[in-house]
Amino acid sequence: MTIDPQIPQVPAAPVPSGPVARRHVGKVVLITGAARGIGRAQAVRFAAEGADIIAMDICRDLPTTGYPGSTPEDLAETAWLVEAQGRRAVAIEVDVTDFDALAAAVNRGVGELGRLDVVSANAGMTTAAPAWEIDVATWRATIDNNLNGAFYTAKATIPTMLEQGTGGAIVFTSSVAGLTALPMIADYVAAKHGVTGLAKALANELGARRIRVNSVHPYGVNTALNPPDLREAMLTRPDLDPLLYPTLPDGRSEPEDIAAAVVWICSDEARHITGIQLPVDLGRTNR
Repeated sequence: MTIDPQIPQVPAAPVPSGPVARRHVGKVVLITGAARGIGRAQAVRFAAEGADIIAMDICRDLPTTGYPGSTPEDLAETAWLVEAQGRRAVAIEVDVTDFDALAAAVNRGVGELGRLDVVSANAGMTTAAPAWEIDVATWRATIDNNLNGAFYTAKATIPTMLEQGTGGAIVFTSSVAGLTALPMIADYVAAKHGVTGLAKALANELGARRIRVNSVHPYGVNTALNPPDLREAMLTRPDLDPLLYPTLPDGRSEPEDIAAAVVWICSDEARHITGIQLPVDLGRTNR
């Protein structure tokens, strides 16, 4: 989600580049919402670190959002970027709110690549309005895409990881909105708080099988997930503007900033970290 508070800006530090670690050699990583944005950045970074990728995305517009959805061409580009790193990619168009289709897609991806080591439940969407003005269809769509889709992703993938018996990592893309009450996005706040709780419960249930589960919490990220009505809604409530202020002056993160955190927390370097909520939020939750 993109947040654009009206605060003084200074030039952002460049996204770190150069040689990357090789922490995921031989692994297979499944990522939902992989056609663009944070999901694509994760796919490319995991591939750069040695992983093969199962990239999933709905690849169409969603009826309740005010911004264009991803396209089949976006997903194909993600697959190309993975292959450019010398890794294999299986790209599958699937709706994470359709459990049967998602489970079939998981089976297809695992069948082609042979195993499953890391799951990133990243797909999401958002809209903006005062809570009492959110219509029922929009509420249901937001919960379905952000929370039910995260649960379905876990439900469709965990049996494979348990059967393998080799441990692994699951990471949920929650949000600062999954830790605190950002204004004008109550449906998204509710869904992302649910994702946070789901991750914590799974961490307890799966720890004995060495499957670690964590959630990552971005703030504003420079992606297409940008409800055009958020700024309009905020203009009606300037008293709530301070709730959108981060601490660092960059204003927003890049998808690669979030991907770096996800790839690290799913690596063996973080092997004793499970059940945490990792903010990558320009200091917003510290305010």
